[in-house]
Amino acid sequence: MNLEEIQDLIKNQEVKTILLQFSDLMGKIKVVETEAYRFADICAHGAWYDGSSVTGHARIFESDMLLKPDLSTFAILPWTNTEFKAARVICDIYLPDGQPFTGDPRYILKKILNEAKTTLGFDYYTAAELEFFLFEKNKLPELVPHDHKGYFDYTPTSRASRICRRVMDSLKNFGIRGETYHHEVAEGQHEIDVMYDNALKSADNVLTVKAALKAYANEETLKVTFMPKPIMGINGSGMHIHQSLFNGSTNAFYSPTDRYHLSPLAYNFLAGQLKHARALAAIVNPTVNSYKRLVPGYEAPVNICWGTINRSALIRIPQISPNRPQSTRIELRCPDALTNPYLAFAAMLAAGLDGIKNNLTVPEPIEENVYLLTDQARQTKGVTTMPGSLTEALAELERDEVLTKLLGEHALKAIITASKQDIQEARLEVTPWEIAKYL
Repeated sequence: MNLEEIQDLIKNQEVKTILLQFSDLMGKIKVVETEAYRFADICAHGAWYDGSSVTGHARIFESDMLLKPDLSTFAILPWTNTEFKAARVICDIYLPDGQPFTGDPRYILKKILNEAKTTLGFDYYTAAELEFFLFEKNKLPELVPHDHKGYFDYTPTSRASRICRRVMDSLKNFGIRGETYHHEVAEGQHEIDVMYDNALKSADNVLTVKAALKAYANEETLKVTFMPKPIMGINGSGMHIHQSLFNGSTNAFYSPTDRYHLSPLAYNFLAGQLKHARALAAIVNPTVNSYKRLVPGYEAPVNICWGTINRSALIRIPQISPNRPQSTRIELRCPDALTNPYLAFAAMLAAGLDGIKNNLTVPEPIEENVYLLTDQARQTKGVTTMPGSLTEALAELERDEVLTKLLGEHALKAIITASKQDIQEARLEVTPWEIAKYL
């Protein structure tokens, strides 16, 4: 839609307020709310906000920053009532001199997408499988799952099915193509999948789905959480990412003659992500809690290897129908939903492009359960492991020239500072486990 069409929609739908939305470096949605009558002026001149108060944005002495709406993301929020009907638009961040803010996660993704397009001719497509838990809000802080069901169980009239059905139905308001919803392995755990799209749109979609889940869960007196490991001893929540490169309408990852239907370019891309996996973890698994999910025994991938039927591998090649070569893709299984999707997709693409530029080769696939291999067998097969903590992952990130260049000095420093603060806070916390064990 252009501005004139949006203005007509605002008038006809009696929209009262516009939420100017952006994200901080850690992936949290931030909002500046403005009256609808100001929207045209904001589109022309931007909206000022205090960047010094947002993680990773600006220092106090250069705090004034500018939000500029991306009109393609304008949508009326279906969960707002008629009395206070609101719309949202996702914004890009600019400095006072009119230059893009290089620490804006959306800008970082746009930059690497442009590089892939202009230097190699490829568009990067992604799709996220978003896992989450629903807990009884009135039982907090105790985490009580809202049901006692398991994988693919279904109750058509449950609160969870109402929430997820409303989310799936509302996605069309945002131009998002919902794909599937199902119950996950653990009690109270669910998954929503969104169809493939350009990585920038796909990152926008992740934030939109999370916002919709929070809105509808609140109406059902449930608490939604995207924590990777909210409860000890059961499966955690991940956000598996399916990805491929397209040249126009042609999937550049497909080959009809390869046994896995992967092109040489796809193998290069895969090799790049394996090479950078340990540093990539600091971005796609950005919290202390992330590494309580990345442990053996709960389907979370801790081994840096690849395969097709092997769900213990870091990267899996999903099966495709013979008549659907465009669905050829690579699935990265380590990310979780607390990652910033713009930074996650940018880093994943940068790692893959490094594999293409340097013609990297992949090791042989591993189709057996890596968790059951001995240390000697893993070493023989060249299987290494993901970092065991955020501290370890940050050290890998600081040594990775490809990813540090992608992020730039400002974003890299801000990510490391914020992550180390979380690590320090977690180190100082006295946990219930310690009380039970040592008191």
